[in-house]
Amino acid sequence: MKIFKEEQRFNQLWLIVLILVSLLVPVGVILLSYFEDPSSYTNLELTSSIGFIILAAGIIFLFKLETRIDEKGIHYKFFPFHWSFKVVTWNDIEKAYVRTYSPISEYGGWGIKGGILWNTSKGKAINVSGDIGIQLELKNGKKLLIGTQKRNEAERILTTYKTKFN
Repeated sequence: MKIFKEEQRFNQLWLIVLILVSLLVPVGVILLSYFEDPSSYTNLELTSSIGFIILAAGIIFLFKLETRIDEKGIHYKFFPFHWSFKVVTWNDIEKAYVRTYSPISEYGGWGIKGGILWNTSKGKAINVSGDIGIQLELKNGKKLLIGTQKRNEAERILTTYKTKFN
């Protein structure tokens, strides 16, 4: 029995830099206001305000996409939106293959994308980085793309289970 497992997080350098830069303005405004007039904030207000801003900006790093492919089908979980794995069984799959895609032009970026807010003909995408995905075309006509950083491993495992969905 062969199993494919992958865990991905939002940990791209450009994203970390963007978040750090975006923290400078609100934290800077609060600190500037405090240094000009220390009575404008109590110590608790100052630390909790800055702490809340940092926590809010850092919450994206809790997001995690987990993928598992085994004899039952393709399992995925995008925490914190999914608390347990969603399963697409082999019986529900018409086609499954790995492809290169354009996250921005095809789906509007990274995360859980697609549906009524974007190009509905492409279906839904669940991704955190890159431009490689496991494309599922389901028997009910729906499409789902799950991002991967392990192209070769994903292609091998799909070849292994090809007889289950053909």
